[in-house]
Amino acid sequence: MSNLSGKIVAITGGGTGIGAGIAKALAEAGCRVTIGGRRLEKLEQFAASIDSETPIHCQALDVADKQSVAAFFDAVNTQFGEVDILVNSAGINIQKRSMAEMAPEDWERVLEINATGAYRCMHAVLPAMRKRRDGLVVNISSVAGKRAIALGGVVYCASKFAMTALGTAVSNEVRDEGVRITNVYPGEVNTPILDNRPAPVSQEHKDSILQPEDIASVVLTICNLPPRANVPEVVIKPTKQEWV
Repeated sequence: MSNLSGKIVAITGGGTGIGAGIAKALAEAGCRVTIGGRRLEKLEQFAASIDSETPIHCQALDVADKQSVAAFFDAVNTQFGEVDILVNSAGINIQKRSMAEMAPEDWERVLEINATGAYRCMHAVLPAMRKRRDGLVVNISSVAGKRAIALGGVVYCASKFAMTALGTAVSNEVRDEGVRITNVYPGEVNTPILDNRPAPVSQEHKDSILQPEDIASVVLTICNLPPRANVPEVVIKPTKQEWV
């Protein structure tokens, strides 16, 4: 039996891409997984496609709306109990990514979802984790959260750097309380966020980069570690992608 059997997991942005890959892996490991996202129908379609002994549950969630975040975690607590593992995977990017082209409202929207959304979700689960002296938060950041790369763009990099600092600072704060925080920095991954690239991405390129299940394998390993072990951060990139 998996060490994760029965663990209560909440995943934001869980209907597609990396979040969906992680949801599948953790459900198959025996976790009681709830996925959240803005499109409930999309969540339900994905959940129905997964054949695991523990079904994936769905709950509408907009991390940019604090009331929606509160309702999401209230639902998880009521149905299953306190969250053991939180995966912050909700994130967006925009097409006009340079400082010259980007609209101010796009700056606000990306930060609201990628950075403030992660904060809101951590704020919702940390008090219970600290009280019981156990819990894990996995933040799906990006290599753009370690290197301010042009490919990510100004606001995406800024939002992911914010997520990096958030995870690191909170990890240092709660390290003596049994709570672990991990920042995961994926390189290029074949997810729907590629559809927002300034230039179209070919299928050949999509096939050559990381797939959601690659990130899920890393996260599953982190989740399986004993409470005494914490991975503060991990970079995973396509073999072909440059790392400087």
